[in-house]
Amino acid sequence: MLVQGGCHCGNISFELTWEPDPSEIPARACDCSFCTKHHGVWTSNPAGTLSVKVEDESLLSRYFFGTRTAQFHVCARCGVVPLVTSTVDEHVYAVVNVNAFNSVAPSLLRPVPVSFDGESIELRLARRKRNWIADVEFVATGR
Repeated sequence: MLVQGGCHCGNISFELTWEPDPSEIPARACDCSFCTKHHGVWTSNPAGTLSVKVEDESLLSRYFFGTRTAQFHVCARCGVVPLVTSTVDEHVYAVVNVNAFNSVAPSLLRPVPVSFDGESIELRLARRKRNWIADVEFVATGR
């Protein structure tokens, strides 16, 4: 299954290849203040591949907070946060926001609330390495 998504204005877009086709897509609704305010509901397929395009880098804002171990990719034009990356052992991992999907049937999404309060940095990075998308590519658009 090819999942396409991105921010509202199209400056940040992504394609997530999800193999095999999922019978459901986990949708983790983080309860931290940033995700709550931005409606961040995250998913990942560790066996998937993610290709990210940014049309205008000057309109890409990167935001860190809390443990500063995750980078939220925010479109400075429309304010949408379509993905988050984390570098673990010099490798980039990612999750994507299901609210940024373009054409996935809502019936495929399985929302579940999550809280990472109290999680140590070591456990957090190990979880990301295990559960986040490991094949992440940022594609130059030529602009």
